[in-house]
Order: sequence, then C-alpha cells, then structure tokens
Amino acid sequence: MVSKVPAAAISKNFGAYQDDALREPVIITKNGRPRTVLMAYDDFVRLSKLERQVELTTDLSTEELAVIENSEMEPGLEHLDRELTAADVSK
Repeated sequence: MVSKVPAAAISKNFGAYQDDALREPVIITKNGRPRTVLMAYDDFVRLSKLERQVELTTDLSTEELAVIENSEMEPGLEHLDRELTAADVSK
C-alpha cells in the first residue's frame, strides 16, 4: 500500500521516509493534495525506460510503411478507430 504523507512530516523525519520509499512509493502531499512522490531510484530508472519513443513516419522505410499499412487491429479494439474519427471531426 502506498503511503501519503504531508510535506511537513517528510522534513521532520526524512531518513525514515527514505527507507519507506525503498519498499513502496511515498506520496508527499501539500495542503492535503498529492504533489510529489518519493521512490526508490531503481524504480525510477525502470519507469523512465518505459517512456514512449516517437518516430516520424517520414523516417520509416518503404518496407516498414507497407507493414503498417497492411496490419490489422486486434479484435475488440474497434473503439480506437471511432476515437480517431471523432478527433478528425473536432478539428
């Protein structure tokens, strides 16, 4: 379970909360609202690696574009097409 702690409590006993953060993230609140998270460095590195990478379609080869154009969506994800259509209409 993730613990929520006021910022004032963190400043009074930072070492103990650092130890807690090695086991699970500690949400630091300000005025009762979540503001920052104290977490283990290894967890931060792991999450950072999950960031998406963006590539321009102009950088793709002809073969890669052909694979994309000929691909089919998995069953059950048709709602994603409707979201794209709705986004085009709103422009």
